[in-house]
Amino acid sequence: MLDIRLIEGIFSPAGALHAFTAAHGEAGGVASFCGQVRPGGGVEALELTHYAPLTLAGMEDIVQKAQARFVLDGALAWHRVGTMMPGEPIVLLAAAATHRRNAIDAVDFVMDHLKSAAWFWKREKRSDGWHWISPREADHEDIARWR
Repeated sequence: MLDIRLIEGIFSPAGALHAFTAAHGEAGGVASFCGQVRPGGGVEALELTHYAPLTLAGMEDIVQKAQARFVLDGALAWHRVGTMMPGEPIVLLAAAATHRRNAIDAVDFVMDHLKSAAWFWKREKRSDGWHWISPREADHEDIARWR
């Protein structure tokens, strides 16, 4: 089972993980990651924009590659778009597999690809206005290790 979504409002990571884990009771392990807007650093808000037809299809492709590569029982990939405040969730990933390492690696693989190769444009609002954010060198290094 793959559950891949673009979400325009706030969501409950705990509720989503509870439902995902319950749906995969036969899995040997479930791994997850929840990314949130970092508080501090002068960030007042984060805005993510995207081109929906490419973004969702691209997310589906990344998750399907992870499912094939790591032999998953299921995967969840939810990513928010729009304006978010510090502390709010941005992305939730989960993977269920017979063996824990496959689930852990799948979540890491999907996050690295979403961070560096996905179809989102990010900008932060600080006291002096909006600033576009580009992937960091470390983000490119993270994705390179999967090749």
